Amino acid sequence: MLILKGGRIVTLGEDCKVIEDGGLVINGETIAAVGKSDDILAKYGNKEGVTVKDLGGRLVMPGFLNAHMHLYSSFARGMSIAGPSPKTFTEILERLWWSMDKDLMTEEELYYSALVGAIESLKSGTTAILDHHASFGMIEGSLDVLEKALKDVGIKGSLCFEVSDRWGPKARDASIEENVRFIKKNANDPFVRAMFGLHASFTLEDETIRRCVGEAKDLNAAFHFHLAEGLADVTDARERGYKGVVDRLYDLGVLIPGSLAIHGVHIGEPEVELLAKCGVNVVHNPESNMNNAVGVPNVVGMIAKGVNVGLGTDGYTPSMLESAKVAYIIHKHERRDPTVGWTETAKMLFESNAAIFSAHFSKSMGVIKEGAAADLVVLDYYPPTPITPQNLLGHLIFGIRDSAVNTVIVEGSEVVKDHVLVSMDEESVMAKAKKVAESYWKKRS
Repeated sequence: MLILKGGRIVTLGEDCKVIEDGGLVINGETIAAVGKSDDILAKYGNKEGVTVKDLGGRLVMPGFLNAHMHLYSSFARGMSIAGPSPKTFTEILERLWWSMDKDLMTEEELYYSALVGAIESLKSGTTAILDHHASFGMIEGSLDVLEKALKDVGIKGSLCFEVSDRWGPKARDASIEENVRFIKKNANDPFVRAMFGLHASFTLEDETIRRCVGEAKDLNAAFHFHLAEGLADVTDARERGYKGVVDRLYDLGVLIPGSLAIHGVHIGEPEVELLAKCGVNVVHNPESNMNNAVGVPNVVGMIAKGVNVGLGTDGYTPSMLESAKVAYIIHKHERRDPTVGWTETAKMLFESNAAIFSAHFSKSMGVIKEGAAADLVVLDYYPPTPITPQNLLGHLIFGIRDSAVNTVIVEGSEVVKDHVLVSMDEESVMAKAKKVAESYWKKRS
């Protein structure tokens, strides 16, 4: 049993509180009690086998949750694209990402690319991620390699393999089977879960989608897919005879409760209403959208229509703090309206992501309360102004940086302590990753 005392605890959740000189009890993988330090120590401090850690007034929050990540993107960092710069989003996909994922062929490449992303996620205060994977050079067993990386580092996750028809029927079939196999294997794993991955509507034939829907139904699995990120997705659906991409996926049975529709940049009001009706989560990735110049999704309108909109990073960064800062300003800028952004960003980061992860992992996450997962971030942040539930986002946006992450606890275990990764030697991992990436880059040149 671990007691944390002397912290400034922000519980989040429906009854959010800021507890000055707060303490909490971690029993195994779960939070057992939360309150004032003196009360916690009086009740639990004399129990056998108790360890007490003084937080020294640091800020304690639930760990950040990343609702859309591409761990394999770690090896794209600094990579050049031969020839002229891509001028459209489709060209970016074809000449960078699709080329890259086809060349990921070895367990070592998959493991170290995932390891880098997992380490950097943890050290930026993220305790769980929903990852969307593609490695068409190695499909079978690829998710096991990612699972090992997550567990070796100590970060929770959910994995899927993106099914696509772009590399032909053999790769498509193998991708479907990898999802089915891994979902069955990890159905009850408390640390690494699984979803059914689809790339995007415009790289999938109707027959393939119907087959995936049938498999997912038998497994009671939700989908994780890209939705209308670029205009090509919308154009393709209309050329196939559908009103739009959302209508196509609805007609084919993809829009089931609990699924993740990533981006949703190019969808209209009727499509937003359909997503809300179906109980599909949309995940906003502001930095990625800006980088790919695909546009800004109508997050404000989606939330107003009742869509549960979460927040992710899309592999652009491992940092949810960074993503939240951009989410906060991009809609102000796009709409030229300083009144938007605050409510929506707080809802995405604190409420919607917590709802998505809690449902998927079947345990309360994103909140500090009795019975919730013991997934926490401790920050070297001593605010010069009052901190309240109402102004917490302001402190995160304007006052806190990733460098403030002091300690990260996942499932009750300290995985980052005093800014240092506990589970493995970070310097050695990065040195090895560099060698593996150099070999991978040479293969692509």
